[in-house]
Amino acid sequence: MDRTLRILIAEDHKVVLRGLESLLRTEADFEVVGTAMDGVEALAAVIDLQPDVMLLDLQLPKKTGLQIIPEVRTQAPNTKIVVLTSFSDDETVFAAIQAGALSYLLKDCSPEELMQTMRDAHQGKPTLPTDIAIRLVREISKSLEKPLSQEPLTERELDVLRLVARGLSNQEIADKLVVSESTVRTHVSKILEKLHLANRTQATLYALREGYTTLDD
Repeated sequence: MDRTLRILIAEDHKVVLRGLESLLRTEADFEVVGTAMDGVEALAAVIDLQPDVMLLDLQLPKKTGLQIIPEVRTQAPNTKIVVLTSFSDDETVFAAIQAGALSYLLKDCSPEELMQTMRDAHQGKPTLPTDIAIRLVREISKSLEKPLSQEPLTERELDVLRLVARGLSNQEIADKLVVSESTVRTHVSKILEKLHLANRTQATLYALREGYTTLDD
């Protein structure tokens, strides 16, 4: 990475919060710019600090993680949200992704998984454990209708969607397709607009559902 990854941690258990803070501070390219122990404090901090990545527990007092995700997306649109929680039930997972979380990790993940997820999130790459991804594909098949737009995806947009679903960043997609990064960014925005999706994670799930890619790709 060419610069420090600025992180805000929102976690209401002090021991867990301090442990995460200590762990992330061991990485030279990570900077913990703030911490919060409730949803109101977390929302205020993310608006004020505009971090690159927000590491978010869902069970926060005053305002839950699920309640503040849409507000974070509006007030700090460049901040990527990584959910770190103990809850793996379908309803909670899907609600977080629908609200705009980019990645979803369980608290029994390894430190290495957490570090990589943070770096991937900084580049706009979603991370979902395989079992959760499979359940989400099933759920999205039931709840996500065909695109509402009358305008179908173009062949180039489908190419971009497939690469997004493989976890490539905009720059990596640009390199593969031999176009500019800004062109890819425009394609991604158009894809999300046409499919009425909130983020790249939902686009990945859509691509899986429609058979444009598989979990083995």
